[in-house]
Amino acid sequence: MGKEKVVVGMSGGVDSSVAALLLKEQGYDVIGVTMQIWQDEELCDISENGGCCGLSAVEDARKVAEKLEIPHYVMNFKREFRENVMNYFVDEYLKGRTPNPCIACNRYVKWESLLKRSMEIGADFIATGHYARIEKLPNGRYALRSSVTAAKDQTYALYNLTQYQLSHTLMPVGEYEKETVRAKALEAGLPVAGKPDSQEICFIPDHDYAAFIEREAGDRVPGPGNFVSKSGEVLGIHKGITHYTIGQRKGLNLAMGHPVFVTKICPGTNEVVIGEEDEVFSTELFCERVNYMSIDGLKHPKRVLAKIRYAHKGAMCTIEKAGEDCVHCVFDEPVRAVTKGQAVVFYDGEYVLGGGTIV
Repeated sequence: MGKEKVVVGMSGGVDSSVAALLLKEQGYDVIGVTMQIWQDEELCDISENGGCCGLSAVEDARKVAEKLEIPHYVMNFKREFRENVMNYFVDEYLKGRTPNPCIACNRYVKWESLLKRSMEIGADFIATGHYARIEKLPNGRYALRSSVTAAKDQTYALYNLTQYQLSHTLMPVGEYEKETVRAKALEAGLPVAGKPDSQEICFIPDHDYAAFIEREAGDRVPGPGNFVSKSGEVLGIHKGITHYTIGQRKGLNLAMGHPVFVTKICPGTNEVVIGEEDEVFSTELFCERVNYMSIDGLKHPKRVLAKIRYAHKGAMCTIEKAGEDCVHCVFDEPVRAVTKGQAVVFYDGEYVLGGGTIV
């Protein structure tokens, strides 16, 4: 029997490069693939700063593959990326929600599309440089387990992967601390050993979300509207709902005499509701489009730790089914800035139980 074949998604960064190195050392037949997802060289991140979708990513990945003596290919996923990530990002903001494009990219581009093409060329697995671990549980289901390094753990952004996708995925760097990964890259002489980590959203390198949405959506972008209190009193004029998110304090330019916060975004009336800090806290949320991971469904109320955004440390809560594809989550203590469109991910100990989109 020949070696098992694995396609490693190589972004040109140190993590995916070390993933390829580790898998080669473990005896796999490794093929490196860089996904071409950038739409326009001017708009996307083609610099040397660690972006995962620019031309420099291809060059860096090619150099690493050459060093590891593995084949390297570029696969075109421009259409899938535009449809499932960029268009989704714009549409969610226009609806007054705050999306997480990395979660959409992981599920529909990095996994669904890359896995499909990899299996077509005879691969047994795909692999990435994510800081997470995949385990098959005693109940027969595959689940993500937190990486050994809490500071870099990326399970939150991967909660939406399916059982099939998990069963054909390897994540070798989830067993290591970031410092160890860099040391391995250095020891192996990989040219990206000192490359900085990518930051923010790869297709908006200048971090100006509102300007990107205006370019993409054109006439669909609602213009300025009213800042209002929860009782409807007009407090001032806002720049457009796509400039704001729940819990935001900076950049409101309202002379209220004390700090105020965005508590609600109303696309129907083009209003942004302003309130006090205590109004930004919630004791419950509902989520839809639920993906179960460590269990096949929620039969009874369950105690879990919930993360409501990537950088959230998590909060204890009780979850129960609230409809065919809806979960109600009640927190032990109020949590800050529950935001429509973001993911809530539920953890049962170190394992991802599942998650959904906050509605």
